[in-house]
This record gives sequence, C-alpha cells and structure tokens, in this order.
Amino acid sequence: MQTLEKNLDSLITYKPEVVNENANKDSKTFNTFRDLTAGVVAKSYALKKMLPKHISEAHQSGDIHFHDLDYHPFQAMTNCCLIDIEGMLTEGFQMGNAKVTSPKSVQTAAAQIVQIIANVSSSQYGGVTVDKFDEKLGRYARLNEEKHRRTGEEFVLPDKLEQYVKERVEKDIRDAVQSFEYEINTLYTSNGQTPFVTIGFGLGTDEYSRMVQKAILQTRIDGLGAEKFTAIFPKLVFALKKGVNLDKEDVNYDIKQLALECSSKRMYPDVLNYDKISELLGDFKTPMGCRSFLPQWTEPESGESINEGRANLGVVTLNLPRISIESKGSKESFWANFHQKMNLMHDALVFRLKRLEDVISDNGPILYKSGAFGKRLEAGNSVMELFKRKRCTLSMGYIGLYETATAFYGPDWETNPEAKEFTLDILREMKKYQLEWTEEYDVFFSIYATPSESLTDRFCRLDHKKFGEIEDITDKGYYMNSFHYDVRKDITPFEKIDFEQDYPHLAGGGFIHYCEYPKMTHNLKALEAVWDYAYDKVGYLGTNTPIDRCFDCSFEGDFETTATGFKCPNCGNQNPETVDVVKRTCGYLGNPVVRPTIKGRHKEISARVKHMGSSE
Repeated sequence: MQTLEKNLDSLITYKPEVVNENANKDSKTFNTFRDLTAGVVAKSYALKKMLPKHISEAHQSGDIHFHDLDYHPFQAMTNCCLIDIEGMLTEGFQMGNAKVTSPKSVQTAAAQIVQIIANVSSSQYGGVTVDKFDEKLGRYARLNEEKHRRTGEEFVLPDKLEQYVKERVEKDIRDAVQSFEYEINTLYTSNGQTPFVTIGFGLGTDEYSRMVQKAILQTRIDGLGAEKFTAIFPKLVFALKKGVNLDKEDVNYDIKQLALECSSKRMYPDVLNYDKISELLGDFKTPMGCRSFLPQWTEPESGESINEGRANLGVVTLNLPRISIESKGSKESFWANFHQKMNLMHDALVFRLKRLEDVISDNGPILYKSGAFGKRLEAGNSVMELFKRKRCTLSMGYIGLYETATAFYGPDWETNPEAKEFTLDILREMKKYQLEWTEEYDVFFSIYATPSESLTDRFCRLDHKKFGEIEDITDKGYYMNSFHYDVRKDITPFEKIDFEQDYPHLAGGGFIHYCEYPKMTHNLKALEAVWDYAYDKVGYLGTNTPIDRCFDCSFEGDFETTATGFKCPNCGNQNPETVDVVKRTCGYLGNPVVRPTIKGRHKEISARVKHMGSSE
C-alpha cells in the first residue's frame, strides 16, 4: 500500500514513474514541482481517507485505475469540456476582478479565448476544446472589415478599396492566430503545465472562416521562434466533409491540401470525418481534450441539439489483460471475473458522481457562473443540474484488448475472426452496463478507449510483478492501448483502418485511430489517399510521421531511441538544447522522456516509444 512519506521521497528523488507521469509537465520547474507535490498529498489522502476501501485497494493493486487522483476526489473537479466560447464572447464574462465585454475585433476575440482557456484549464484537470474556431473568429473579423472599410472610404481610391480591406483583414487574422498560438505555448496554468487545448476547424466556407483556417495551418507550418520549433499546443483537429473540402471540386479543397502539408511537417492536424462522426455520435462535434466524445444531446426545454458547454466528469479504467491472465484459459472464468470487476468500476464511477454533489457554483466561477459550461448559475447554487439529464459523461475506460485476446488466442490473433469477435463481445458486455447505469443515474456513461500515457506501463508493471513474465503480454513492458493493432507488426494504414473500424460503433465515448508513416513531405498524395480511404470507415484519424529535427546538422526525420534519450542518426547529437524531438504521447504531441521498461532493455524502450506514437 502507498504511503505519503514514500511517495514524497519518490518525488524528491525524482523517480521517473512519478516526475515523468506526464510528457508535457516539466518537473524541474518550481511551479510544476509544487503542483506535483500537492498532487502526491491529495492522492495519498484520497486513497487513505476518501475512496471506499475496496475501490482504493482495487486501484492500488491494479484491477482498475481511478484517474486523476492527484485532483479528484480531494477536490470535486471535472475532467474535460467543450467550452461554450460563443456564449462567453457574445454575452461577456467575469474573470477575477474584471468584467469582460464582447470583443470588437478578431485580435481581441483571440486574446479573450486564450484567457478563457487558461482560466477553465485551471478550474478542471482535463483538456479543453474550442470547436468551430474558424467560424467563431471569422465572425469577429467582420468587425475588422467594417473598421477598415470606414478608413478606406476616407483615404483609399475607390478602385483599390476592396483590395485594401481584404489585405487589412487578412493581416489582422494572421496576427490574431499567430498571437493565439504563441500565447497558448507560453501559458502555464495553476496545475503547472501548458493548457491541454484542442481546436476544431475546417467546416467554414465563408471568406473569413477560410482565412482563419489558412492562418491556423500556415502558422503551425511556420513553427515557433527563430528555430521553427513544432508547437505542441493547441492540438489541431481538421474536419473533412463531402461537399466542403474532401474532393477536388469542393470549395475548401485547397485548404485540405494545406492541411496535408501541415500534417506531414508538424503531425497535426488530425482529421475528423464528418459523416462517420455524425453516424457514431448522432451529430458532429470535436472531441473534448484529445479523444473524449459527447453523444448527441437535446435541450429538453428548447428542443435544440447542444454540444458546447458540456463536460466529462472523470474516468475509471479496467485492466482487461489481468482478467485474462487470471482466467488461465477459461472463458467461463474470464466472464465471471469480468462482471466482478465491472462492479468495481460501477462503484468507483458512482463515487466520482456523488463527490460532485458537494460542488456549488462559487467553486468554479468561470465554469458555472461565467458560462463556460453553458447555463450561468447564481452564487451558491448546486451545479448538478448541468450534469444530469444525460448532459455530461462519465467514462468507462478500457485498455489492452490486444493482450486480453492474446492470452486466449496467441499473439497473432488479429487475423482470427473468432478472436476479434471475443474482443467485440467484451465491449458489448460493457455497453449493457453503460445503458443500465445511464438510465439509473441520469448521467451518460460512455465507453472510453483510455489514452493511457503512463497507465500502459503501470498496469503491465503491476501484472509483471504479480504474474511474472508472460510472453507477448507482460514481457513487453507495456500494454497496448484500447483496441489498437499490435504496434510490433508491420501492416499498411489501410489494413489498420479496416481492423479497427468496428470498435467505436460499440464504444463511442472516446476513440482515435492512428496510422504510422515514414517521412511524408514529398508524398502528400499518398497521405491524402489514406485520409480519403478512411472517410467512410473511421471517425477520427491521426497522422504519425517522423518530424524530429537536429539544429547541428539540419537532419529532419526520426531520431534513434536510446536508453537515455534520443539521438540524431546523422551526427549523433543528443543535446536537448539543439534538437527538437516531438512524439505523440497521450493523444497530444509532446517532448517525451524515455522511461526504462521492466528489464531496461533498449529494444523494448524503442518499441515503447513507437507504441506511444501509434497507440497513445
């Protein structure tokens, strides 16, 4: 069992599993270290004093994982959200001592969004998303147009007026977007890290929405600073839609080409396929944070379908590989054990929900009183009305379908229809619980392909200690995330998409598909072929391609992974000050730290880093 003193000792001595638990937290800085220290105390207190005993023991033993214990339940905070940016910008909001009014320009709108993101991120523990970013900024660009038109009518010749106005507005948009990106990447929230921000865009077809889209992509391609570093945030999610940007005859097809270039050079944007997302979720929206999706929800009073202003209330993840290991080849034993562990998940998730009953609007003014979560509550009000009526989600996470099936069918089961059907049956059984609990508690329980940056290690490490080294399961040093194809196998993107496409139909509360590529900057047509192939098959697709850079020799590509870090394959440079190493970790990009695996083997460290990129 964990003790506070032991955990603080681990933190002070910089043990990797503690200080490197998040790839985007720099534990060397005072503010981040302070947050990690507070997190150790909060986690220890929660495990010892707050969580029901059987849930605390199940978490510590590795049967389940109660996520974000460094924040919740010590504080009754929420996880991730889709901010109601439109409502906040239109109606204004209170932040600290300032009453902020509706912006009068695209630059001010972008600046206000940054401040909202920072404040919301400090009031919860998960990612934040601004959806339809291009259309929202485009509306405020029209105010810039009116201003420049008035100036132009006074000082510009009539035949030059339209060109003058367009150029002025276009520059304002570029400046606003560039400032937004720089400000996001220089922000630190109260939890010691850059806000985990996602912006969705791509559907706007009017002139200024198009300008915003181009500015977002070109700013990312240009990079940060003189060295042109790859920006880590915001995560860019580009919507693809037939009739808008998918095909050559579509009005925004040129922007799709820019998105392909950007993805080949900076790994973002990921893409959302409009028709498939709408099919899976009931309507279209960008995920909250890196991958948490909301189901369609209709406001009972107005009959309006609403996504913005809704949130996720937390995650509990089931250790599926352990259930298989404990079953010793018996399916009957597996299912009995599975249902027992689902009871643990139920109790843990209900505890998360009950803890939120203690929250009043004053605890998170930006969320509950200033409109980030939609409806604005009066001082002292309970916040539960914003969560109930299935408006918000609680996530039933899972990990390691690959290892779970391997225990019964061997390591190459992906081509075995019976084995795949077994993995789908697991999600079908989870779905039965999901529907039952949703009706019972009036909160939408969602099945969630957990983005487990450190959990892939933790569950495997605990199971290795408990069961020993099991070939293709605990011997690798990590478990595969969610439903992903075994990363050690070389398959085409098309094969991977075909294999994975069935899972989100059963588990739409959180998912993403990745395809692994070599350097793609000179072969955008090949990348486009994968995007187009995926359009009718999967809803959410990420591009993983090598974008590491060495400033000493100008090498661009994939750095070698060593036991101590990353090395330029051309000149051997390992100096972190003169390289830009970017990998995808936990759904976002990051500058990763290599952690040793169970046996410290170099080949397994290398596999793990590759795994982090292709399967989070």
